[in-house]
Amino acid sequence: MKFRGRLIWICIPAVLALTFALFFGPLLLLERHSYDAPDRKKKVFISREANRYVLYRNGQPFTVKGASGNALLEELHRAGGNTIRTYDTVGLGAVLDEAQRNHIAVIAGLPIPYSDYLDDFYKDGRKVEAMYEAYKKMVARYKGHPALLMWCLGNEPGMTWKPGYDAFYDAYNRMLEMIHAVDPDHPVTTTMPNLNIVQIMMIRRKIPALDLISFNTFGKLERLNKQLDRFAWLWDGPFLIMEWGAYGPWESETTAWQAPIENTSTKKAEQFLTMYRQQMPAKHPRFLGALAFYWGQKQEVTPTWFSLFSETGAASGAVEALRNIWKASTPANDAPQLKYMLVDRKGARDNIMLMPASEAEAEFFMEDHNKSNIVTAQWQIMKEDWYEDARKKRPLTKLLDTIMPAGNNNRFSFKAPRAEGPYRIYVTVADDRGHIATANTPFYVVE
Repeated sequence: MKFRGRLIWICIPAVLALTFALFFGPLLLLERHSYDAPDRKKKVFISREANRYVLYRNGQPFTVKGASGNALLEELHRAGGNTIRTYDTVGLGAVLDEAQRNHIAVIAGLPIPYSDYLDDFYKDGRKVEAMYEAYKKMVARYKGHPALLMWCLGNEPGMTWKPGYDAFYDAYNRMLEMIHAVDPDHPVTTTMPNLNIVQIMMIRRKIPALDLISFNTFGKLERLNKQLDRFAWLWDGPFLIMEWGAYGPWESETTAWQAPIENTSTKKAEQFLTMYRQQMPAKHPRFLGALAFYWGQKQEVTPTWFSLFSETGAASGAVEALRNIWKASTPANDAPQLKYMLVDRKGARDNIMLMPASEAEAEFFMEDHNKSNIVTAQWQIMKEDWYEDARKKRPLTKLLDTIMPAGNNNRFSFKAPRAEGPYRIYVTVADDRGHIATANTPFYVVE
């Protein structure tokens, strides 16, 4: 028995070493990109110089600083941004033209189905071929546009380790090879949620020709710097942060009925400044830049969670925070400073429940120094997007939408909806200079 025990302990390191050699060995021996001797005739290329990666555009070093979206490009330029990232090719020509007029570079998104769509897509030769030909025409059409910076092939497509995904990787590599052949002047990237070491291993093993890796990261941004150094033995290439910003709904507190609790836009603006100045790996030698999320208005869980602007284009405090980041200036506190919101003197964490058609009162609270600038308060009540409408693929249901003169009145009386279920009341406060602040509170109607 003693001999067997010793034999096991002797064999374990050998087995681990063999496993490491078989799995990781090919990754470490993969052909490296020509970062050390790039083709400097290309319009855009990445160079490694003294252990630091540098992105070059038109012969000049270029650090990406901008946002994900496809609109309000004049505002992006005025705020100090230089890059926009699109998620699809809808109206790409118009976006590129507008970007060129506003001195903005474009990372053009080429959306592809998630890797799990094997039988529905990747094993269907006709569907894969149609996508291939469509993107071949798209790349050929816009490869020479002066605003184009690079291509992003897929947004979080899922670089899985599971067996049986050869159809996905074959299709991906074929498209990547086509983009490189049709447009050798612009790099190609893809994104993953946070730094996922398994997905990085699969990219290195299955898609070694990808030019750089990009991350979508929010609450886990603070981990990125250490992760980059911890796993540098496996992957030491250049990277972009393609999405970053205030904590997402999946990272937030929830009510008893699982409604995520959203911070005010003022609190989000504070988070933007803190995250960039304390967590962003901007001084990391492999960092090529970062894009905030979302430049425009976007319905995702709520109409305000990720929106840096209102539907009419009014800027929130997060836009001001980004301007201070990109221009390295001191915060001016131009936007309204909205502290919090209550319903019947309760906050979201109090699990507010109302009877059908019962009377209730909402109230918002501002910082004292800018109360006098507030001119209107828009109140809205909507059914929760994540609960019912999202499942039925219906438009967001607005049950109330009222704009009132603000003055010294920060209260709003309303009747709860009659139907049982989760709802949310929103307020959008606008000042006399075209800035807004937002807050909302979820509540549940109980029959």
